Amino acid sequence: MIRLSGCLLLFAGGMIAAETAGRADSGGSDPSGPMSAIVITATRQQQSLLDLVGNASVLDRVRIAETMPQRPSELLNQLPGVAIEQGGGEEEIAAIRSPALNGGAGQGSVLLLEDGVPLRAAGFGNVNGLYEANAEQAGSIEVVRGPGSALYGSNAVHGLINFIPRNPSAKPEASIDLTGGSFGYAEALASLSDTIGNNGVRLSAEDHHESGWRDDTRLDEQKFVARDLWQEGADQITATLSGQDLNQQTGAYIMGKDAYLNRALDKTNPIPTAFRKADSLRGMARWQDTLSESLQLSVTPYARYTAMNFSMFYLPSDAIQSNTHYSAGVQSALYKTLTGGHLLILGLDAEYTDGWYSEFQNKPTFRQGGNLYPYGLHYDLAVAAEVVAPYLHSEWQVLDHTRITAGIRLEETLYDYTDRAANGIFGLYQRPPSRSNDFTTVTPKLGVVQQWDPLLASYINLTRGARAPQVTDLYELQSKQVVGQVKAESINSAEIGSRGDWQGVHFDGAAYWMNKNHYFYRAADGTNVPDGRTEHRGLELEVTAPLGLGFDIGAGGSEALHTYAFTYHDSTVINTVTKGTSIPNAPHSLANARLGYRFLASTRAELEWVHMGSYFTDNANIHSYGGHDLFNLRLTSKLSQSFSLHAKVMNLTDRAYADRASVTTTGVDEYFPGAPRTFLVGVGADF
Repeated sequence: MIRLSGCLLLFAGGMIAAETAGRADSGGSDPSGPMSAIVITATRQQQSLLDLVGNASVLDRVRIAETMPQRPSELLNQLPGVAIEQGGGEEEIAAIRSPALNGGAGQGSVLLLEDGVPLRAAGFGNVNGLYEANAEQAGSIEVVRGPGSALYGSNAVHGLINFIPRNPSAKPEASIDLTGGSFGYAEALASLSDTIGNNGVRLSAEDHHESGWRDDTRLDEQKFVARDLWQEGADQITATLSGQDLNQQTGAYIMGKDAYLNRALDKTNPIPTAFRKADSLRGMARWQDTLSESLQLSVTPYARYTAMNFSMFYLPSDAIQSNTHYSAGVQSALYKTLTGGHLLILGLDAEYTDGWYSEFQNKPTFRQGGNLYPYGLHYDLAVAAEVVAPYLHSEWQVLDHTRITAGIRLEETLYDYTDRAANGIFGLYQRPPSRSNDFTTVTPKLGVVQQWDPLLASYINLTRGARAPQVTDLYELQSKQVVGQVKAESINSAEIGSRGDWQGVHFDGAAYWMNKNHYFYRAADGTNVPDGRTEHRGLELEVTAPLGLGFDIGAGGSEALHTYAFTYHDSTVINTVTKGTSIPNAPHSLANARLGYRFLASTRAELEWVHMGSYFTDNANIHSYGGHDLFNLRLTSKLSQSFSLHAKVMNLTDRAYADRASVTTTGVDEYFPGAPRTFLVGVGADF
């Protein structure tokens, strides 16, 4: 249970906002510490962390370089309330103040951004979408836990992650980093940058290969980010072009109670044909113009393309799904500063998307668990989507040290669906006739921040998040589902927190409560549960501090309860929902602590402890995973002005564990086994 004393502790302490990137190309943390951090995600403009109503954390360029992450989860899981579950290869499911959600809920509950622009169109999410971002070469990564502000719409339900590319350097620079290690790991990172006159350019690229520690697994991935920053007088244009290409042979679940403890079984791949191929391309250009001392305009047109082809190895059908979507949109905002330090932001976002989905089963027709899985085409559909969202965000300096924030967003989402196959029911699958659907969501925000002194502030934040249903939830139906049942999901959130600096100890903490309505999931018996309700409450705390004698510490943790707030009787016992029971894949406790030691002036070692608490894997809370504790060791050293060395040992004690645990609809435990002890070493050169 969450105790009142814990709430009081967190109100006085809090979750750390980590270091700021400052200018992303600076290559170092802000020397004045985390409390002077500048964040941009909340208002799409620079804002002091102490002025922020609500939580935000920043992983800066130094933190990214010291971690040298193999996956985004290695970085993001250092933050409280964040639990990114690793799957096969680059597959990762994001959970922020939530269980690890799959299906449409997983695709649409955490908003993934690149410099403030969503990586994917609303309604066309990817539950494993983190691989599309270039986290390894980001200038900084900002994370907001809980619903986003009025500036963000669909998918900012449980939180958002904003990957901000590095800005160009003021002088010519070039860098390359080569890393190799266990299981055929090979990665090359390169960056080239310069500024000539009023125009700066940075090009970053990555090539990544893994042979895989499990049988019949392999990974090849390439990413790039090109950044152009032009400024003349009151005008500034920041243009970004980015893309990625992924080709992997995926490791599938292993089956059986505690199967992950069997090291010989861990290395096997029950479905050696599992694969994922995906590529994406995104472009945006943000034009900012200072019209007067009190009036600024920001307009950001953007366009994207994504395509993916993968095997649905986690389903009995093992079908192949292909999907593609093209989208274009614009973000616009007018910033008005009023006398007295008040701020008004009036904006309009609009987007248009064309998408296609198909699913084909190559297995001969078979029956399992009472369901018929037919050979051949399951779905072939096209969806055109339009989103229009006006919003208002305001900040009012009511007293010298008291600031109130109020905002509201109205979002209209229209889907025009075309079934390109025959209508009707085909075994387990249902193809509804072509139709249109319209969803309207309203998401208000109200909060207050009180600054007690220059290095201590507290806040209360009331927000609502919402999302239109995902396209797959609406139109890829099963035989027992009712057409048109799915509703827009909403979540109401209340949080209270404090952040500050006390004698060099930086702290940032929060307590929150969230209540979600119209939670949609597909029950094990194939029926829709369109009107579920869930409750989420928790405490989060993060602290960083110097310890003296060259030592420093960074620690973060959370205690949370994620429960059902309704009852639903499923024909399969393990999937029956009872009000008050824990939602599957929702650990009560998460923790991360890093003990650093700097020696020889230019060398730093870091020992990291990663704690994942136990959690249930079925709705009835019968099956469970016991959790795990892992230790990682990292070393970074600046050998000279131009050369550096980094090395790390992941899973230092060679612990047998599961990255993800779940249970099949028939009650069989299944696991993505965690990697054994892994060694990586790399060298970097700056020119």
